[in-house]
This record gives sequence, C-alpha cells and structure tokens, in this order.
Amino acid sequence: MNDIFKQLEAILEDRKSANSDNSYVSSLYQKGTDEILKKIGEESAEVIMAAKDGVSSKIIYEVADLWFHTLVLLRHKDIEVDKIEQELSRRFGLSGLEEKANRNK
Repeated sequence: MNDIFKQLEAILEDRKSANSDNSYVSSLYQKGTDEILKKIGEESAEVIMAAKDGVSSKIIYEVADLWFHTLVLLRHKDIEVDKIEQELSRRFGLSGLEEKANRNK
C-alpha cells in the first residue's frame, strides 16, 4: 500500500507547479490551506454518511476521497508520507489509552 501513497505523493508534488486551470489539485493549492481543509471536512462528512448507510463500497469510495485530500494537505505543508508512517510506527504496540495519556503530558 505504501507504493500507492508514494506514487500519489510524487504526483501531488508535481501538481504544485501545474497550471491551476488544468489541474484540480493545483487549484486547491492555489486557494490555500483553508480550501483544502474545507474539502477534507466535506469528505469526512461523506465518510460518516457512507458509514451510516452501511454499504461497504460507498465507505471505501469516500475513505479514498478523504485520504486523497489528506495527502493533498500533507504535500501543501511539505510533510512526507514517511513522517506519518513513522508516527504510526512509534505508536505501534501502545494501547490507545496509554497513547492518549501521553499526549496530555
């Protein structure tokens, strides 16, 4: 799965220099962080609605949209997917309760 994220990361980075008239992602970059966050919010709501419907194919489709737009945000902020993977690896083996308690320190 990491390969698809790395491939998308490269494409999304390339879109930073693309013409915003020809690239949806470039147009999001041009509009800035608030617009990207708005899109992530919309996609999050769509995931919630799909989950309430309980149709797996809808959930998969909407989560893919959410993840995609989250990757757009990461590239916009120059954060590499590897950094997210490292953070998840750091948390691996911690109980959720322990991880949450560590955040509050």
